[in-house]
Amino acid sequence: MAPEGLRTDRLGVLVDQFDRAREMAQVRLTGLGDDEFLWEPVPGCWSVRRRGDAVTPRAFGPGEWVLDQGGAEIPASEYAEVARQVAGGMTVAKVAEDWGVSVERVEQVLAHTGPPEPDEAPVTTIAWRRGHLHFCLAGGWEWTFGERRREPKLLVDFTPCAAPALERFWALTDRWRDSVAAVTDEQLDTVGFSQYPYGSDPDEPFISVLWGANLEFIHHMAEIALLRDLWRHRLASRLSRGAGTRSGASASTRRRP
Repeated sequence: MAPEGLRTDRLGVLVDQFDRAREMAQVRLTGLGDDEFLWEPVPGCWSVRRRGDAVTPRAFGPGEWVLDQGGAEIPASEYAEVARQVAGGMTVAKVAEDWGVSVERVEQVLAHTGPPEPDEAPVTTIAWRRGHLHFCLAGGWEWTFGERRREPKLLVDFTPCAAPALERFWALTDRWRDSVAAVTDEQLDTVGFSQYPYGSDPDEPFISVLWGANLEFIHHMAEIALLRDLWRHRLASRLSRGAGTRSGASASTRRRP
């Protein structure tokens, strides 16, 4: 028996899941400051940077601040999805177009056997992960519920400041959620209901697109939560070491004759 208030229809399950994930994410992001937002835990991180300081070849954004983006590639974590797409009827050429890679690269992925190759994905800042989600949701809304004409990479004015970034993000998240909640059963089953140009949305029923959007939101928010934990531990360790140094110096002073 389902818990009281829990929806069991197809759309209801996905909307309830999104609502719960958003609620947890908003709690975890409370109190986020600019230094933590832009913290780079290791060298070579992707982040939000001034256009002239971008460290990646395809960084994008409409304004002064851009979101790092590297060269086109299919990560090992997506090999199985590529195989499913081709098995489902998508052409190798279409997969290559979606990923921005060569047909030969897709064929190499399809021919891969054995354990997955290790991904070389960069570590990213909280600013990058939030910006990536904002970009995905903004483009997804425009090409599903909007005019379906604006370039997704020009929809988000990225900022290095945590408070306005989150304010805009939660407003967009609510707009996406409310639009999704009004979708009909027929629209859920419609292939191409979303025409988002980066990915396989035009070739999938919208219920599959929603499932993927929830997954994207949940896994990036989990990564942001981990970065927040590491930042907090880093600060606590520094404070602890500082207190130990001061305590040792004080004891040394008291022992002087």
